[in-house]
Order: sequence, then structure tokens, then C-alpha cells
Amino acid sequence: MPAAKRTRPAPAAKKKPCPDCKKAGQVSESFQIGSRTKRESADRQEALCLTCFGTGHAPE
Repeated sequence: MPAAKRTRPAPAAKKKPCPDCKKAGQVSESFQIGSRTKRESADRQEALCLTCFGTGHAPE
């Protein structure tokens, strides 16, 4: 009985990095402070990249 041939799967195509987060999956955003008069904070916070939903790859 001959041995079964093994087939290798095709290599996955390399995905392009996301243009907004540069493959990080997160972006840095500013935020506003105050209840009545909103003012922009000098600090920044990390947020999920809405372009790639945190994967780091450009959407197809």
C-alpha cells in the first residue's frame, strides 16, 4: 500500500497594515473635560481602532 501524499496549504497572503493605527490596533485620542463648558484635555487616551476593529490589518 503506497503512502498518502501530504499536501501543504497555500501560504496566506500578507495583509496590509491599517493606515490609521499602523498595525497597533489602537489609536490615541484626546477627550473633553467638564459638564457645562467642555474643554479639551492635554492628556490622551487609547481607544480601539474603528477602521480595523483592533486587528491591525487594513480592511479588504
